[in-house]
Order: sequence, then structure tokens, then C-alpha cells
Amino acid sequence: MNDLGATLRAWRERTDPDAVGLPNASRRRVAGLRRGELATLAGISSEYVARLEQGRAGTPSAQVCAALARALRLSDDEEAHLMRLAGFAAAPDRIPCRIPGSMRRVIDHLGDVPAAVYDAAWRLLHWNRLFAAVFGDPAHCSADDRNALIVQFESRDTRVRQTDTERAYFEQSLVADLRATSARYPNEPDVAALITRMAGNDRFRRLWALGTVALHESAHKTALHPDVGPIPLDSNVLTTRNTDLRLVVLTPRPDTTAREKLDRLG
Repeated sequence: MNDLGATLRAWRERTDPDAVGLPNASRRRVAGLRRGELATLAGISSEYVARLEQGRAGTPSAQVCAALARALRLSDDEEAHLMRLAGFAAAPDRIPCRIPGSMRRVIDHLGDVPAAVYDAAWRLLHWNRLFAAVFGDPAHCSADDRNALIVQFESRDTRVRQTDTERAYFEQSLVADLRATSARYPNEPDVAALITRMAGNDRFRRLWALGTVALHESAHKTALHPDVGPIPLDSNVLTTRNTDLRLVVLTPRPDTTAREKLDRLG
């Protein structure tokens, strides 16, 4: 067992099941959460939790660390410590991916609209319940399916419809934003790998060649929900100053039935 594994086990054993919405049965023979319960809350397998605690797994990704921190209700300082143990120490050449507890609370309290947090490479880090209800639960998605650029250019999202104009604007804006990110984090290997992968896509390659640099701030899209049908949404992006995180809030488009449908899903 290494420091990461020992720390995760200690945090798991101190976590009150009631505090995370699990029944605290009187027949529990160990304190805190079971490994399977932590795995379910974090959206990973119980076998992987066991390997992490025993020091038999590779270094967890930043997304896995964030999911574990959320499941264990870690404080900001504890989550920062977890990131350091996993090798994600804060550095000017690495993209920040730790979400402050205050931002998590903001997201969770935006209950009447879908909302989510992405990092500067457009990797989905956190979302609220209505976001999962509208677009499908990201907890069950792969890392590729949590990156907005990969999802967009590889046509992975079956729940989003865009007009040709909306798609052209959205893709141009995302690519311009990624170029800005690549300049701010020139030594970030994940950004370099993402650009290399995306360069195999014709649409991305043409947009990248334009050299446009800008922040992605807004978009229009329609979510296609299997139960309530199309939900027209306006997307607004707020970028935090110190962490470079992107808070995406999707609001119902005026003069449509989107508000009613969001209420039904909520």
C-alpha cells in the first residue's frame, strides 16, 4: 500500500454513509463506506478502488481523482492533497482540474437548468443532476466521451442536434478556444495529444489552419431527449480567472417549450 492508497482507505472508512445518501445499516461490520459503495458513487469499478487502495493500480486520472473527491465529500485542501498524491501538483504548465468546493455547490444549486464544469481542454469534470437527465449520465461515459472536442468532431453525441450554422459557429469557437489554451499551456502533454488526435479530422484541420484565437463563450443547440423530445437550449460559458475552469450553463430558449420539458425532467 502506498500513500495514495492508504489515504483513500482512511477517507473511505471515515465517511458516514448517511452523509452521502446511503443507508447506514446496523449490521455494518466496518466503519465508513464499503469499496463497492465508493465505486458506485465515483462511477468506477470496485476492483479499481481495491487496486488503488492496495497500490496495485497505475496513477488515476484527474477525472477519477475528482470523482473520488466528490464521492468522499473531501474539502478543498483534501482534494488538492489527493491531486498531489496522484501527481497532479499545481504547476503553471499544467491545466488546472481541481474544482473548488464553492464551485461544486454553485453547480449543485443550479437545479432548474443543466450545468457543468469543464477544464481548459474541454474535459467534463462535474455536472448537476439535470445535465445528466438531459444529456445522459456522464458517469457511465468513457474519457473520450467526456471531452467536448472529441464528442463534437467525432460525432459521438446522439442527443444533440445543431443546424449547419450552429455547428459551424460552435466548432470554430471551440477550436479557437483550444488554440488559446495551447498557448497558455505549451508544455501540457494532454493538450498536445488532443491536438494531434483532432488533426486527423478534416473539419478540425481546416479550422485550426485559420489560426483564430478566442474564448468560447456561447452556443445554441437542441437536446434530443428520448422521453420529452427536442429541448432547444442556449449555452453560456463563464471562465474562472484563477483556475481556468469553464462553467457551462444551459438555459431554455425563449418562446419554446424547453422550460416545460426541463421542469418535467427535473
